[in-house]
Amino acid sequence: MFTKIMKRGQRKLSKSDAADGYLPPGNRNSLASNVIVNHASRGGPANSLQQNIGGAAMATAPASGTIETLPMFRDVPASERQSLFLRKVQVCCFQFDFFDTMRMIREKEIKRQALVELVDYIQSGSGKITESNQEEMIRMISVNIFRSLPPAAYENTGSENLDSEEDEPYLEPSWPHLQLVYELLLRYVESSHTDTKVAKRYIDHSFVLKILDLFDSEDPREREYLKIILHRIYGKFMVHRPFIRKAINNIFYRFIYETERHSGIGDLLEILGSIINGFTLPMKEEHKLFLVRALIPLHKPKPVSLYHQQLSYCITQFVEKDYKLADTVIRGLLKYWPVINCQKEVLFLGELEEVLEATQAAEFQRCMVPLFRQIARCLNSSHFQVAERALFLWNNEHIVGLIAQNRQVILPIIYQALDKNIKSHWNQAVHGLTVNVRKMFLEMDVELFEECQREYTEKEARAEEMEEQREIIWQRLTAAGAQGVR
Repeated sequence: MFTKIMKRGQRKLSKSDAADGYLPPGNRNSLASNVIVNHASRGGPANSLQQNIGGAAMATAPASGTIETLPMFRDVPASERQSLFLRKVQVCCFQFDFFDTMRMIREKEIKRQALVELVDYIQSGSGKITESNQEEMIRMISVNIFRSLPPAAYENTGSENLDSEEDEPYLEPSWPHLQLVYELLLRYVESSHTDTKVAKRYIDHSFVLKILDLFDSEDPREREYLKIILHRIYGKFMVHRPFIRKAINNIFYRFIYETERHSGIGDLLEILGSIINGFTLPMKEEHKLFLVRALIPLHKPKPVSLYHQQLSYCITQFVEKDYKLADTVIRGLLKYWPVINCQKEVLFLGELEEVLEATQAAEFQRCMVPLFRQIARCLNSSHFQVAERALFLWNNEHIVGLIAQNRQVILPIIYQALDKNIKSHWNQAVHGLTVNVRKMFLEMDVELFEECQREYTEKEARAEEMEEQREIIWQRLTAAGAQGVR
């Protein structure tokens, strides 16, 4: 594990990183350049470690009684507030053991009160913070939030169960302090008094990468704050936008092709849904590649049900932005269509309906043959929810309109599946829906329906004839074999 951590910390500088202004931690004066966020065994409370932050050792828990209570901002003259701000920030750098709730209660409360005061001071905008104090504040935030994440449940047990909804998530014991630190960072980023030209020196690419690493936290409260903060950083720091998209891409690639395990995929997709909504037309090639290489392959991993709602929204946003992408999306869905996972198949059918609602006739015609071959297989599924969900497509007026325009191609593909359902499907609801769809096609085009019926009847007759011939041949072989034995 240690070797793996060191390799992650010594990532080779790529050309694209250089173009984005990114330098490895060892080559820059980053405030938290040496803080590594990774999953590691919990071994002991966080304050048992010392991390080197910006060249200064992180303040571990002090001896009891050594932290003094600081005055409130309103109780000191305006000229002394910047100095008091710095002292409160320094107090907040101390780390405490929250696994022992009875230890250093007074010191923990002093830090909590200092954080509350800092949040109120930033939010009120009562005074402009000096650049040196901004630097120290980001240093303090880095000390508190960039830490080793505890191992996930599957790492401890080796379980292959991917349904995290069934397991109790690990809740960060230091949340009473951590929440206030996140609130402070959020207020700083959101504040109209924050100068992005100054702030980007501290909230740089290295800082953003560590924020993204924290999305693997099991604590949903922490991920909620991270989601809001990253979204605000994306909105305020335009210089970071391409880098953030690229970094999220890399998280998706690793999840899809290596681990299939990450706690924050749904949260990252939620942020991307808002980002995609702001894309302008004509859409950049970079965004189209993101759709093809990252979003569509996200249908492949086993735990797709945990983030499918957010993924479906992102996919639909692309098609609504640029209807020409409908063919690419539908063929991508067909590529990753589940074979034996019926619940996943129901999710795919729901997403397919949303995509088809935004699909124009020309794009529909490009993919309708492979699409309805798959729908025909779904119609005949022995799992009634799959068959029922496929039949519900005919309740959508836009989809019915597309089918009606192309009935000459579609009806011959699915007629056999409809006939088979009516004759032999075990579920009455599926049987009734199939009858309604069959009636709909009959009303659309009687001649076409009768032609398909005649062709199917002839096909069945030929199949029966071939079966009879095979039976006769088999009987002859059996008789010849019996004579040979004699």
